[in-house]
Amino acid sequence: MKLLIVIVNYASADLTIDCLRSLAVERAGSSDFRVVVTDNRSPDDSVARLQQCIATEGWADWCQLRPLQSNGGFAYGNNRGFEDALRAPDPPDYVLLLNPDTVARPGALAAMIGFLDTHADVGLIGSRLEDPDGAPQISAFRFPGILAEFESGLRLGLVSRLLDSYRIAPPVQLQARPTDWVAGASLMIRTSVIDRIGPMDEGYFMYFEEVDWCLHARRAGFACWYVPEARVVHLVGQSSGVTDQKKPMKRRPRYWFESHRRYYRKNYGLAYTLLADLAWTIGFGIFQLRRLVQQKSTNDPPRLWRDFVRFNFLQSYK
Repeated sequence: MKLLIVIVNYASADLTIDCLRSLAVERAGSSDFRVVVTDNRSPDDSVARLQQCIATEGWADWCQLRPLQSNGGFAYGNNRGFEDALRAPDPPDYVLLLNPDTVARPGALAAMIGFLDTHADVGLIGSRLEDPDGAPQISAFRFPGILAEFESGLRLGLVSRLLDSYRIAPPVQLQARPTDWVAGASLMIRTSVIDRIGPMDEGYFMYFEEVDWCLHARRAGFACWYVPEARVVHLVGQSSGVTDQKKPMKRRPRYWFESHRRYYRKNYGLAYTLLADLAWTIGFGIFQLRRLVQQKSTNDPPRLWRDFVRFNFLQSYK
């Protein structure tokens, strides 16, 4: 087996089935991959529906459903999906993490596999994520830091231009290129890299776990690349219900702040974490004052500044 694909389902059976249908098309052109769908103890009938679909569609020879005993989050669900395969005598060369709210365009898997096959120095890659109409989404990023936090909070044109090289989300690129980290919605990694740096950190419930993984791969000497030839439709926020910016934003869940704090504390220490939190808090506070004076609207999540101070900034001291 060349490739193992892991999809984590949580109360999103319709999305997962659509994703599997796109993989079935790819399967017709290549038999060199298998899929494991883990279910993070969905509170609905997801398991029964997925089991029925896999059986009736004839996917059982390449797709396995693994119901889990608890909802341990994104990293937990993915790790359970690939852990057995990595312990096997003949593990796959690559593992692809794929969100349930994605649809693989024809040739996407071949493009990602082909890139890793021909770039031995690259440890992990991300595909081009796009809207259903083909419009690209930003899916290759820089590692966050103090200046990046200040810029993302302040959102002032002059400052953003001065700090352009630190911005977390640079403009979409049309050519393959190295990057700091790629979105976990479609991330392919060599199993040899997982053997070296370990599985995803299950201390993250959701968000920042792929940033953390890419950072540890970088520190171990493995390059990360963005490969736009591999195109994957991403229905942003449909599986989590948090990040869909085309709808009024919901209040950001507490686990987002906990993941943000964990990323900084784990990788940079307490002092750096406090400076990064302070930078965003000040920047966003100035932005809010400017917005009120100019009477501009925003699509930020409700109570974002207060929640950041409460769940992230103040908790960083503990």
